[in-house]
Amino acid sequence: MKRLLASTLVIMMLAMLAVACSSNGGKESGSEGKNNTNNSEASGEPTKYPIETDKKLTYWGEINGNLIGVKASHKDIPFFQQWQKKTGVSLEFTAPPTGQTKEALNVLLASGDLPDMIEFNFLGDFPGGPEKAINDGYILKLNDLIDQYAPNLKKFLQDNPDIDKMVKTDNGSYYAFPFIRGDEYLRVFQGPIIRQDWLDELGLPVPETIDDWTTTLTAFKEKKGASAPFTVNSKPRYFNDSGNGAFLGAFGVNRGFYQEDGVVKFGPAEAGFKQYLGLFRDWYAKGLIDKNIATADTKAVDGNIASGATGASVGNAGGGIGKWQPLVEANDPKAVLVGAPYPVLNKGETPKFGQKHQAYASEGTVAISASAKDPILAVKMLDYGYSEEGRLFFNFGTEGESYNMVDGYPTYTDLLMKNPDKLAPAQAISMYARGSYNGPFIQDKRYAEQFFALQTQRDAVVTWGKTDAAKYNLPPITPTPEESSEYATIMNDINTLVDEMSLKIILGTEPLDAYDSYIAKMKQLKLDRAIEIQKAALERYNNR
Repeated sequence: MKRLLASTLVIMMLAMLAVACSSNGGKESGSEGKNNTNNSEASGEPTKYPIETDKKLTYWGEINGNLIGVKASHKDIPFFQQWQKKTGVSLEFTAPPTGQTKEALNVLLASGDLPDMIEFNFLGDFPGGPEKAINDGYILKLNDLIDQYAPNLKKFLQDNPDIDKMVKTDNGSYYAFPFIRGDEYLRVFQGPIIRQDWLDELGLPVPETIDDWTTTLTAFKEKKGASAPFTVNSKPRYFNDSGNGAFLGAFGVNRGFYQEDGVVKFGPAEAGFKQYLGLFRDWYAKGLIDKNIATADTKAVDGNIASGATGASVGNAGGGIGKWQPLVEANDPKAVLVGAPYPVLNKGETPKFGQKHQAYASEGTVAISASAKDPILAVKMLDYGYSEEGRLFFNFGTEGESYNMVDGYPTYTDLLMKNPDKLAPAQAISMYARGSYNGPFIQDKRYAEQFFALQTQRDAVVTWGKTDAAKYNLPPITPTPEESSEYATIMNDINTLVDEMSLKIILGTEPLDAYDSYIAKMKQLKLDRAIEIQKAALERYNNR
């Protein structure tokens, strides 16, 4: 009887299990089940666009700065109108105030009323990083969703393991649809800029060494009457556009953390930074630097360059040379701006540092919120940007409108390059495509070849790319959620101290030797602990 009873119970349990399995498709209940929709199945096959659906998704993201004052909302921008048509997915947009995305996101998260998709830099701007955003229930871990419903992105990451390593957390979590710079050419776009026509007039070569620069800036002041021979944007941080290594890189340091021979270092705490401060202190005292350098913003820099008060700066190929060339030509038709090499101490040396971004940029990436009504539909829509058709659309817009295929080359039309409404190319491209800024797609080199309309811009990118920056720059590492608050507190205090130190020494309100006391203060503010956190993060990244 006992054996009979036991057998009966086993049979009943198996029957109940079979019924349970058949009722949920053989899948366990939980988050995976939540991600399914009635009309979507995991196939791993490319999605056919446009998708046939009557669902509307919500999308939160900042409007590109090029379009501020041009269009009031996403729904008025042709690119976003076409994106919905091409994917078949209708979107309802919300845009945070420009420049206030972090503050706006905090309000959004506190409200608990989250959109389906969030365009935000969770790697760089979310306290604790993307893993914490996942753990706190704000955004979804996308591994299973990408594996099943984003074949275009999945294939790209499989084919590019170095980039795959960048776009996930130390725990292996995919957290957003990434922005990828698809070519080395796209990763360099900033460096020193100088008036070539002044050099020619004065019989001077393009400066390469620090001594060359001292000679050149002195000549600009004395022989060209430049009241601010060198100036640079100092907003939001002092010498904001030189942190990648312009000038201070000649002394073997940059403005932040870097790696050298397996050791993580913080540039302002290294001896080379004192040498840099000494150089700029001397230049400032001699009137070779803008006397208002401490407060100079982009408007002030633009004005100085346009008027001829300035002959050299640091800027981008597009937003620097591209913007400034017509400004200087308006006052002097013979004016020519060119890119100069990153300075070195000795002629023939390769610059140690310079601006060079990683293939993965965490700005413009799009996460799917944990409150998303239909995560699978959102994934399928976002995967469009990594398909062949989607890559053309994101970079160049709509064929026949914003570009035409000319001998197999997607060529921007006059609507973008000679806009009838007098929009600059950067603005017009931002209206009809996203090639000129970031987003959930793979950026195409052919966008930049056309956006850099001037030969001087294209030459500058090549010149600025001749550095060893890739050897020393840190990859996209992150503290753990537990380390994040501690690290942020330490570095907020240290960065404030470094800015204060730099200004006081360069402007002459404190002696150069005051630098040593500032090093002691950095130690008191736990710089060693910040370096320790960065080192641990680098080790975790290398082990991904």
